[in-house]
Amino acid sequence: MESSAISSIEKQEVESVSKNMQSDSHAEKTDYSSSVESWKPDEDQSVSEEIASVGGEINENAVIDAISTVYDPEIPVNVYDLGLIYAVDLHDDGRVHVEMTLTAPNCPSAQELPIMIEHAIEKVAGVVEVKVEVVWDPPWDVSRMSDEARLTLNMF
Repeated sequence: MESSAISSIEKQEVESVSKNMQSDSHAEKTDYSSSVESWKPDEDQSVSEEIASVGGEINENAVIDAISTVYDPEIPVNVYDLGLIYAVDLHDDGRVHVEMTLTAPNCPSAQELPIMIEHAIEKVAGVVEVKVEVVWDPPWDVSRMSDEARLTLNMF
């Protein structure tokens, strides 16, 4: 009989402790959930820029990043770092105008590079029209290359 009396007392104590733990645990969860609901992450610049580009404005960095994905087939450096891009004009209505040059007038990639750049820029959010114009003035020279491109081509 003693064992059944002890077990019923123990059972009551366990239930009491269990209820207290559940109510404490629930109170803590409520406190944590209320603080989490009011917390907002700090917006970094890239998130703000992406939101701006979705709203119709074209993100200049996104356009430059898109141009930087295009490589001259004969040189292992992208056209932006090569210094082939002279100007990028972004218009409020979603148009992008690019002035570029080539390393030489008889460049074998003269036909394909402008088209490749156009296709890359068309993928940027907010862009509705792209025009890539090849210009020859001023003529391209190695001083237009980025340091990274010079390092890649061992031209220091």
